[in-house]
Parts: sequence; structure tokens; C-alpha cells
Amino acid sequence: MRASRAEIELHWHADPRPLSSTIQAILAEDPRAAANISEFWLEVSLCQRDVDGAERALAALPIDGCHLESIPFPKAWCEGLVAQMRGDSTAAHSAFSKVRDEAANLVGEQANYAEARCVLGMADAVLGYKEDAIREGRRAVELLPVTKDSINGSFLIQYLALIYAWTGEKDLALEQLAIAARTPGYLSYGQLRLHPYFDALRGDPRFEKIVTSLAPK
Repeated sequence: MRASRAEIELHWHADPRPLSSTIQAILAEDPRAAANISEFWLEVSLCQRDVDGAERALAALPIDGCHLESIPFPKAWCEGLVAQMRGDSTAAHSAFSKVRDEAANLVGEQANYAEARCVLGMADAVLGYKEDAIREGRRAVELLPVTKDSINGSFLIQYLALIYAWTGEKDLALEQLAIAARTPGYLSYGQLRLHPYFDALRGDPRFEKIVTSLAPK
């Protein structure tokens, strides 16, 4: 898929332009293709801080379009991210509250569902429920370590780092992020350089060192 190939430059070299131009070319050829590339479109729009692009991508996103591997981020998560980027705190709070409710229901039904606990922790963190967020994030990593699942276990470590970052625990965030950077997985140079997820850590020399460690050689 053309978008998948172009995404490599975003992750490898922190260059969003090939993905952005590929998406625009695909849409020009066939606007109906928007749903098929909406996740790529949203990703690059977030990385470019392109509010208009993010909103258009969100409109094309399928109802279950926010899942990452087996981590069940509902579409409301993406709605919250876009509302956050455009500065609409009321809409962002409403969307993230919906995410929290959905994740809490999943955890209530399946207490050992690590991926759902991760989503619950992320929602708690962005909503300001610090203790709950950290508890859920830690429990997710305990339930599904990388020794059990190298892909999703790695994501859970990354998200625990974000939970710490978003709740003001920068030292713990950087500790987990360093672990994630050493763990084979999907944490990339481009993500760290561009994605708004990591804005809370920018400017810290320890964060910049981790970013440099993943830079293309």
C-alpha cells in the first residue's frame, strides 16, 4: 500500500512530507479512498499539527478506526485528540470521558484484560485522575509483559511512559521510555520527534538523548 510505504519516512526520518503528499495524491485520484487511508491521514495530521487535515481524517475514520494492534482505543479517543489539538477542551473532555467509560466497562467484564486497562489508564491520565491512571498503566504492564507478547507488551510500556508524562511524573516517564527504546517494537524516531503525545517531555535533555538513540544512523 502506497501510504504504508510513505509512512516509513515519517517513522524512520521524522519526515511527514512523503506520507502527506501520498495521501493527497490518493484522495485526488479517488475521494472514496479516504476511509482506507484515514488512520495514516490522522497520524500525519497530528504530527504536522494540521487541525483541518485531522478533522477531515476523523470524519473518514471507520467506527473502530482507533485500534492499535489489539489495544482497543475507540474512535472517541481520536475525537478527543483532535478536539484537544483545536483547543476545544469541552469536546476533548467529553470524548475522553466516553473512552474512560467504555474502557472501564471492558475491565469490569474482564479484569485481566491488559490492553483495556492501558486504555483506561490513558483516559484517566488525560482527564487528570493521576492515581487511577498510574495504577491502571502499571497493572497493564504487569498483566502483559513483553515476555508474553513482544508487540503489545512493548506498546504498554510506551503508554505507561505517556501516563507518567501526562500526570507530571517526568522521571518515571523517561525511565519507562528508555526501556521502550531498548525494547524491539514500534517506538520510532519519527514518533518521538513529531507526535504531540510526547510534547510534555520535549526540552528535557534526557528525552532528547532517547530521541537521538533512535535516530537513523
